[in-house]
Amino acid sequence: MTPILEIEHVSKSFGTTRANEDISLTLAQGEIIALLGENGAGKTTLMSILSGHYTPDSGTIRVAGAVLPPGRPRMAIRAGIGMVYQHFSLAPNLTVLENVMTGTESLWSPRSNTAAGRAKLLALSRKFGLAVDPDARLGDLSVGEQQRVEILKALYNDVRILVLDEPTAVLTNIEAEHLFATLKGMARQGLSLIFISHKLPEVMATADRILVLRGGRLVAERRAAETSRAELAELMVGRAVTRPVRDAATPGAVVLELEGVTLREAGVDRLKSVGLHLREGEVLGIIGVSGNGQKPLAALLGGTARRSGGEVRLFGQPIGNLTVTDAIAAGIGRIPEDRNHEGVVGEMAIWENVVLERIGDYSRHGFVDRQAGMADAERIMTEFDVRGGGAARPIRLLSGGNVQKLILGRNLSRRPRILIAAQPARGLDEGAVAAVHERILAARRAGTAVLLISEDLDEVMALSDRIQAIVGGRLSPPVAAEGADARRLGLMMAGDWMEAEDAS
Repeated sequence: MTPILEIEHVSKSFGTTRANEDISLTLAQGEIIALLGENGAGKTTLMSILSGHYTPDSGTIRVAGAVLPPGRPRMAIRAGIGMVYQHFSLAPNLTVLENVMTGTESLWSPRSNTAAGRAKLLALSRKFGLAVDPDARLGDLSVGEQQRVEILKALYNDVRILVLDEPTAVLTNIEAEHLFATLKGMARQGLSLIFISHKLPEVMATADRILVLRGGRLVAERRAAETSRAELAELMVGRAVTRPVRDAATPGAVVLELEGVTLREAGVDRLKSVGLHLREGEVLGIIGVSGNGQKPLAALLGGTARRSGGEVRLFGQPIGNLTVTDAIAAGIGRIPEDRNHEGVVGEMAIWENVVLERIGDYSRHGFVDRQAGMADAERIMTEFDVRGGGAARPIRLLSGGNVQKLILGRNLSRRPRILIAAQPARGLDEGAVAAVHERILAARRAGTAVLLISEDLDEVMALSDRIQAIVGGRLSPPVAAEGADARRLGLMMAGDWMEAEDAS
């Protein structure tokens, strides 16, 4: 039977960087394939070529036997190709229905046929089990609900091939399970799917076939039922990958304390009487379902939010509300949860993003020392394996994982006394995760106090000395990581400790 999709000998370069090299693959109707590879291996570039956003240097793409014109997104949509990106392309001020219908009608139409659009949206919602309220304002929805809208927007265009780039990067474990159950149901109904992921368990549990890219080349293909996590990790990076192990340590003095801290935004208490203490040379893990106060906590300690009440002590001294400048001067490094909006400026060069937070250190007589900034950026890129060209390139051209590694390098190369690490390994490949974890543990050994905020229980259990759960803006009492298991932590994330605390 003719495949629904054929990619033949596709190559693509950006300057001297070879992003894709002679890649060929096929996709059958009703099949799910996973694209696996290191950050910068060429996965997103290949899918951008498929969707018409990039023009290949060479090669051909056929959909249902017909050649797809290169570099023409509208023709890709007409051919039945839908893309769901890691960072949603939705308008938060519009309703679900308005988002889904945007761009589907002629600008010359006298009015929008919202009745037909609503009927089609609800029919798709029922068919694929993607429940949404057409009249809900998108900005009021959870991240998981927004992703449903993004998928429905693609399905609304009558897609035959659905491509998802890191679909679970911003989802909780439960949301991810629901998503993949939905994707399998779509495949049973004849839809063909390609998804990019770094999470080996979800790849093996969902895909029929797994294709591995390395250095822009397709280096391996495996049936999911006939491979293992260890083999896939080795195929991705070209060597065996092992996660670092946290060794025993004796924490030092308390460097950060929060007592009864509250934070109120837009009339809502985001943090409620929060208490914690963090010591030199330890990792304190904060777990919780997304949206329970993690971002306000990280923002408060990074100097981008102001508390409403309570006391913060830094190195034993009470302080007022931190500013970003205060936090940097005090030796607080931060890895923000949203690397693209809070960690870097996309249009600026890599070296400019490296010097941005400490521009005074690179200034001479009112001018920025470009040579010193370039040298530091190149050193960090080498030391932290940031791939994607030289330091003068715009940082927006890097893959998400390489941006994350640059932010980590920018912070750890300055040996911070405190590191606020929010979702530090999100969106990273298996090799990069191991490297990031090793860097965090090395900082811990050097005496850095690390506040690790993560929704990945395995990550928290592997790196943390103590663990607290955040639920509805409140922090649980800490528990030792030794002996803590996923069940106990899951109960903490569900607020199991709250009744006992309230009763006291």
